[in-house]
Amino acid sequence: MNIFDTHAHFPEDPYRISELLERASSAGVSQLMAVGGSGELNRAAFLAASTAKASASAPTVRLALGLDRDQVGSACPSCPKYDLSIVIDNRKTLSAIGEIGLDFHYTPETAKAQCDLFAAQLELAKELDLPVVIHTRDADDATLGVLDENDFHNGIIHCFTGSVPFERKLLDRGFMISISGIVTFRAAENVREAARYAPDDRLLIETDSPFLAPVPMRGTENEPSFLPYTLKFLAEQRNTSPEALAVLTTENARRILKC
Repeated sequence: MNIFDTHAHFPEDPYRISELLERASSAGVSQLMAVGGSGELNRAAFLAASTAKASASAPTVRLALGLDRDQVGSACPSCPKYDLSIVIDNRKTLSAIGEIGLDFHYTPETAKAQCDLFAAQLELAKELDLPVVIHTRDADDATLGVLDENDFHNGIIHCFTGSVPFERKLLDRGFMISISGIVTFRAAENVREAARYAPDDRLLIETDSPFLAPVPMRGTENEPSFLPYTLKFLAEQRNTSPEALAVLTTENARRILKC
């Protein structure tokens, strides 16, 4: 099988990256997207892409760089509040801008600043003709509002955990829905419902590693080599085979990322 992991974060350690990529390849993950979101994550994603390029056996690694919602007001010199130079400087190697978006679960008081940062990166994505990778949690209306205000319709809603009505509105706006290992969790019936609802041509699959390891690996540090567990479970939910779902989600990923 050739599986495409559309969302993986990496450590800033070349040796560990090489190990993770080697295990991913052995598990059938032939392509993945290394995703940033902060100064540290952006550097690690860039390092993962560079490491893969230098290896004959590693998966093909696409690159997404951006500033996520938790970077609002950051004092970190390498990831200041609205410093998008990392994206601009690497635009020729990018497949997407991300991870970006909104999360009002823990810090609703930063909602306005989060929306401003989100909007700024949507505008940049338009200028560069790139899709975006969006995180959204407890911010359904605000996410739709920022997307509509910026007339933006090109991207991936990663690690989807929302309701089917919210999913429908995102699909109506042209977005892909990416399903993570959460779909295997016992209490995640809403994610299973969303995973079954997504049209064939809008469905993606991801690990969001090192987070959210799927059953039966839950409780361990997630990695791209665990993606077959999610693929198998998701295939059962959609009454198809893992092989067919791998082909489908890989085709969708390559289409949205133009690769």
